[in-house]
Amino acid sequence: MPNMSLVKNPMPSQEAGERRSNFKEVALGYTAEMAVDEAKRCLGCKNMPCVSGCPVNIDIPGFIKKIADGEFEEAYGVIAKSSSLPAVCGRVCPQETQCEGVCIRGKKGEPVAIGRLERFAADYHNQNFTGSPEKPEANGKKVAVIGAGPAGLTCAGDLAKKGYEVTVFEALHLAGGVLVYGIPEFRLPKSIVQKEIDGLKDIGVKVETNIIVGKTVTVDELFEEGFKAIFIGSGAGLPRFMNIPGENLKGVYSANEFLTRVNLMKAYKGDSDTPVKENKRVAVVGGGNVAMDAARCALRLGAEEVYIVYRRSESELPARAEEVEHAKEEGIVFKMLTNPTEILGDEEHFVSGIKCVSMELGEPDESGRRRPIVKEGSEHVIDVDCVVMAIGTSPNPLIRNTTEGLETNRHGCIVVKDDSGLTSREGVYAGGDAVTGAATVILAMGAGKSAAQAIDEYLS
Repeated sequence: MPNMSLVKNPMPSQEAGERRSNFKEVALGYTAEMAVDEAKRCLGCKNMPCVSGCPVNIDIPGFIKKIADGEFEEAYGVIAKSSSLPAVCGRVCPQETQCEGVCIRGKKGEPVAIGRLERFAADYHNQNFTGSPEKPEANGKKVAVIGAGPAGLTCAGDLAKKGYEVTVFEALHLAGGVLVYGIPEFRLPKSIVQKEIDGLKDIGVKVETNIIVGKTVTVDELFEEGFKAIFIGSGAGLPRFMNIPGENLKGVYSANEFLTRVNLMKAYKGDSDTPVKENKRVAVVGGGNVAMDAARCALRLGAEEVYIVYRRSESELPARAEEVEHAKEEGIVFKMLTNPTEILGDEEHFVSGIKCVSMELGEPDESGRRRPIVKEGSEHVIDVDCVVMAIGTSPNPLIRNTTEGLETNRHGCIVVKDDSGLTSREGVYAGGDAVTGAATVILAMGAGKSAAQAIDEYLS
């Protein structure tokens, strides 16, 4: 019997007062009973708007029907046909603006909890599957993938399933890209990421770490080594700053550095080689998922007060609704319509405060959002001893500066000809943040998937 409840099954989670002092996963996942009950809310629409809303085109009604029937492993099999990282997507995708955003059930109530069901199926598989995936028959053709983030791993996985000999070259000492250095443990446990990567290795994907393409080896040298095509999924790891006075003071971080120290280098552990100084009052400038991650990490590192400083209104926050809700529950203070103009320091050049102005919303700008305008006479100071800049990133210039004939735009992003990811160099494809600038994990995965299909057509 279908479940016609207008609301989702709530996601079990750690209590806010408990989780704000630990890095354990906040959302605990559905039980089998909850998953079946939620799956029965799906109407199995014939036109499947949720599938068109998914950047990797998962057969969403198909896997949900399997869960409703209690066939959990089969549900995972349906997802795995389209996604190389289902346990990741179920945790970090902005479903509310994608598959769930177009769910028919959302017209009169809440949409089906598609992301939570995807996570359930993936977690069930990871906890219960003991076999080994079937390794595809090799076709004898080599493809190089630059960057072991979501775009690169997706491209690598899809090509490996077609029999290509794929080698992923990663600059850091661990594969995963933003999944390991950017997204905190309490939102995406690193064991989950490693499990997904191990699954790709099981079907033949090779991963070489500590390889900086542009320094250790160049794109041209990879072709000379016998690779027939190359996918660039190197992300956008170059942080942006506001270029206001005081950004060189001690205690000012880019979100990249702050989160990398915390997530990849485990700065929250007492024996970390790259600890983060414990700060009492922290301001995080920005309103996206990265800003929420940085703010919630600062809280867990012992800060007494943490502020999100954002120049637009709350309704325009680009972060996932769930992340904003969790941040509020944990006590993070949102300073909306507030824009920094200067970071203040003491005699020893440590941060002592952040000077701001209040904003009001004017006419829409080119993005369609109302443009923030400074309120006259609104200057004020927020007392803080640490500032984290989470206002975006751009691609590292190393690859474009060492690859002849690779066209880039004024933002440093690689230019592609169409959705296939083909660049101005024959045999070179690109996707993810290296092309779009900082965006979402699932959009990067969609680009990796499209490029894998194009590479297969090119080499076939």
